[in-house]
Amino acid sequence: MGPEQQGLVVARYGAHADVLPLKENPEQKVYRCNLRTHLDSLVTGDLVVWRAAEPDGGVITASSERISEFSRPDTRGKLRPIAANIDQVFVVFAPKPLTPSGLLDRYLVALETLNLKPILLLNKSDLIAQKSNSEVSRLLKIYRDLGYPLIETSTKTEAGLNELITSLAGRTSVFVGQSGVGKSSLINALLPEADIRTGELSAATGKGTHTTTTTLMFQLQHGGKVIDSPGIREFGLWHINKQQLAEGFIEFRPYLGKCRFRDCSHLTEPGCAIRAAYAAGLIA
Repeated sequence: MGPEQQGLVVARYGAHADVLPLKENPEQKVYRCNLRTHLDSLVTGDLVVWRAAEPDGGVITASSERISEFSRPDTRGKLRPIAANIDQVFVVFAPKPLTPSGLLDRYLVALETLNLKPILLLNKSDLIAQKSNSEVSRLLKIYRDLGYPLIETSTKTEAGLNELITSLAGRTSVFVGQSGVGKSSLINALLPEADIRTGELSAATGKGTHTTTTTLMFQLQHGGKVIDSPGIREFGLWHINKQQLAEGFIEFRPYLGKCRFRDCSHLTEPGCAIRAAYAAGLIA
């Protein structure tokens, strides 16, 4: 085996991980590596120490401390890391399948609690032009008024792709969102040679089908890296408490602690500052 060297995990497959060497690798060759037993928690984006073995394999011997991670809870409420060492998270949604506002809010709350920068990305924007979609327009206005960065794209018309490229340049980003909103199609548009498999919406349910099954990292031609994660239809917040939930809605923050009752649930109690702000049209 070769000497120890630095590498970057670009995909994780069970007991193996694909590693991109960080030095002397002009062809961007990736090595399929075994993991030492104490490294079973590695995810895409982790920086590791590894040793190469002929012809295209190797062994990962150690990992570096993460500067950030995006996680989601499993059905038992335990956080499971999805990607590591990321700078920003693009929450991708679309008019079809229409992403529920509750799912978008859960993503945003989770990212606020993880101190990660969220960027909202409306894909398939050409579908809005085809017919009026009042629900999407309502959501766009709410999130813009809150100050969240928002990019509108279409892989069919190529609208917004230059703005997206600029936002991705020089950063490590991850695309998250429900199945069918076009995350893989966006990466194919940015990096045609990636040739990621994409799927049509289910004719029976109108929902997306899972085409990406592994979290993958891609190097972009214009600089930066982007991680494509498997689509999901549900994203729970079982891992956070009531205070974290309230603070995760950034529009609530000026009113928190101003209710008449300290343990106010912001539902029916008199003297609730949150409900008063809603009644006054100050929050959506």
